[in-house]
Amino acid sequence: MRKESVLVDTLQARVYLCAMQRITFSTTLELLKPVTWFAPMWALGCGVVSSGMPVAENWLIVVGGILLAGPLVCGTSQAANDWYDRHVDAINEPNRPIPSGRMPGRSGFYVACIWTALSLIVAALLGSLVLAAAAIGLVLAWIYSIPPIRLKNNGWWGNLACAVCYEGLPWFTGVAMLTVVLPPNEVLWLALLYSIGAHGIMTFNDFKAVEGDRKMGVRSLPVQLGVRRAALVSCGIMVAAQVIVSVLLYRWGHPYHGGTVALLILVQVALMPRLLAEPVKRAPWFNGTATLMYVIGMLVSAFAVRPEGLV
Repeated sequence: MRKESVLVDTLQARVYLCAMQRITFSTTLELLKPVTWFAPMWALGCGVVSSGMPVAENWLIVVGGILLAGPLVCGTSQAANDWYDRHVDAINEPNRPIPSGRMPGRSGFYVACIWTALSLIVAALLGSLVLAAAAIGLVLAWIYSIPPIRLKNNGWWGNLACAVCYEGLPWFTGVAMLTVVLPPNEVLWLALLYSIGAHGIMTFNDFKAVEGDRKMGVRSLPVQLGVRRAALVSCGIMVAAQVIVSVLLYRWGHPYHGGTVALLILVQVALMPRLLAEPVKRAPWFNGTATLMYVIGMLVSAFAVRPEGLV
């Protein structure tokens, strides 16, 4: 019996090793979803701008920060989410690497663990404040998906965690890694407000998964409120946060920057009726148009608060 047990274990190990050999670089990259890296890398860039520090003299730190915000921390969140969402993805997106079998066994989970460790190592090299921000981001990334906490099960909390990881923490990191001190209050306010506004943007990504979310008990905002009401709430959150930013920029003595943000808000508002007519169908279009105005406003705000006061 012992020999048979050893033989079975050996055969299982060989099958698993053969499965692991089939994992390709392109499949791993697909698991890490490079398309999602743009938002945190852009927010980190806004942090760099708002720090006022010269990029040319600190290019290695900036490159390290970009890698940390995008491929590492964001990549970790995507891998962890895909692992714990594999049953939902089997309904919504069966061709994803894990439900399709292209990431066999627990390989998707192991990728998330390895990327977590790499993220912490790179963050530590960039300074203690960056390490603290990365640790918070990684904790949020894991509890967003992992049971029994699974923030994703409630659209209010889950989308807030994503928004903080995509906007606020990278912005903080962009400043902290170059100045090695806590960012000034103006920068912290901007990072917070753009995180809140991004809560609405995150909801637009939930429209494509309503059917699977309902079946699997994921209470996204479209599931809780209905598609149209969720779209209205998301638009309201997105606009309200930016209006506060615009007002603050005026009060801080940056009327031109505040006025530019206000104009960008008007463009977004003009696009919203088309979204609200068919939220599920037009959410990707809205993300490619109105969200572009949103992130441009982030950069405008970053230029406003940088120490040199450059336009």
